[in-house]
Amino acid sequence: MTGEFDGAAVAGSGATVGELFHSRAQIQSADTAIEYQDRTISYGQLLRRVDRATAMLAASGLGRGDRVALLSRNRPEYIEIELAAANLGIITACLNWRLSPRELAYCVELVSPKLVIVEPDLAGNLVSPAGEAWQTLEIGPPYERLLQQQAEHSAPIVAEPEDGLVILYTSGTTGLPKGAVISHRAMIARALVFSSELGISPRDSFVAWAPMFHMASTDHSLSTLLRGGTVVMIDGFQIEPLLAAVERHHIGWLVLIPGMVEAFAAALKTQATKVKGVRVCGAMADLVPPHAIAEVTELLQAPYLNSFGSTETGLPPATRALIAPGEIPERLSKQQSAFCQIKLVDPSDQEVASGQPGELAIRGATLFSGYWQAAETNAHDFRGGWFHMGDVFRRNADGSLDFVDRVKYLIKSGGENVYPAEIERVLLSDSRVTEAAVVRAADQKWGEVPVAFISCRDGSVTEAQLLELCRRDLASYKRPRQFNFIDFSEFPRSTSGKVQRHELEARLAKTSAGITP
Repeated sequence: MTGEFDGAAVAGSGATVGELFHSRAQIQSADTAIEYQDRTISYGQLLRRVDRATAMLAASGLGRGDRVALLSRNRPEYIEIELAAANLGIITACLNWRLSPRELAYCVELVSPKLVIVEPDLAGNLVSPAGEAWQTLEIGPPYERLLQQQAEHSAPIVAEPEDGLVILYTSGTTGLPKGAVISHRAMIARALVFSSELGISPRDSFVAWAPMFHMASTDHSLSTLLRGGTVVMIDGFQIEPLLAAVERHHIGWLVLIPGMVEAFAAALKTQATKVKGVRVCGAMADLVPPHAIAEVTELLQAPYLNSFGSTETGLPPATRALIAPGEIPERLSKQQSAFCQIKLVDPSDQEVASGQPGELAIRGATLFSGYWQAAETNAHDFRGGWFHMGDVFRRNADGSLDFVDRVKYLIKSGGENVYPAEIERVLLSDSRVTEAAVVRAADQKWGEVPVAFISCRDGSVTEAQLLELCRRDLASYKRPRQFNFIDFSEFPRSTSGKVQRHELEARLAKTSAGITP
């Protein structure tokens, strides 16, 4: 060693998603990259379409740093557009087609795209503000005509590892959507962590049924293609295609989210599905009834992923813990993932002692680059060089982590901090309870008190029984002052299946002037 700086070695140390996909597609040209309905698309075929789409975007005047907004349900074009944009350093803004026209307009305006690519039947939801016109391209004949006009050859890949790859929108429980920018570097790191933490093999398949505007499907679809596996694309939670997929494919991670686990388990039983092989299933175990976890894992003969992550972090920071098939979990402590650093801090950003609740802060290669056009939020959330997630955990003596609740959703009752998730876990321990959500209600004496919304399997659970359960396992100030029984389908949910507490709060406010103990 001479001590001289070798710039060439550093310059060659990074890779981009486009470069890695191109290499894998050349190696596995004849293998199946995507299955969609009755179509199969080989790696070679997908590469040729990506090359044409790259040329099409360049011919439309888009270049490195520009944004293309994509409003589409799950279909192969979604992936080829993301990969084509990746070659040019263009960022794909993945729009949520479930949003209202007003919300969609906000998301499009936020990223100022040069081009909006849209499915024909969703085009009517795109209402641009007065005086502003968006260049649009419809998927279908117009898109195919433009594609066929392009020469079939590989264009130079100009993207850099820290360039934005996709923008995924996230808003938590309240507020307007924020655009989380995921770089090439972060997406490649996420692919590596998936393989490392979940034991996924290079040829394992992935079923992309959750919307592609959601982290799980976009992250893991791209990761699967970089490894050489098959992406089975399904447009939403459809029982029959899902059952067919688990019968025909060895699946690495089968995504199951709160709100659909029990329905999927019932279908597996009813149709006596023969599962070919699943390495790991599920996500967000804290939000799923324990008996439902036991049932679906027994049927799939696959462990349940007791994970914790976010759009901003990818599946880390706590992805390592698995719940064995058939086990009804009594605790949901999580294991810290490899390749990230975690600390728990108090409101002054000082690390808390073991056993004390603190906000989780993380550093690692899977982290997003920040929120688009949100300098003030980024400065706050990345303070001190750590990303502060807004989630409260306790670290146990054995190093495991227990989720407590969101920092921003606390119930302050008589000076005590009440975490809704703790109450919900107690309520969900009754096997007859299929969903539970706890929100805050104003109270003249205590300031705020917890109120529970409950759905039950057969209507046999009474308020008295739930109160007794809470008396056994919760301090008095944590016990719900009221139980509202509603149908499972009435729980408002985000695209990841999380119950949206602010909507239940609004419902409560309309029906009650206040709750007294």
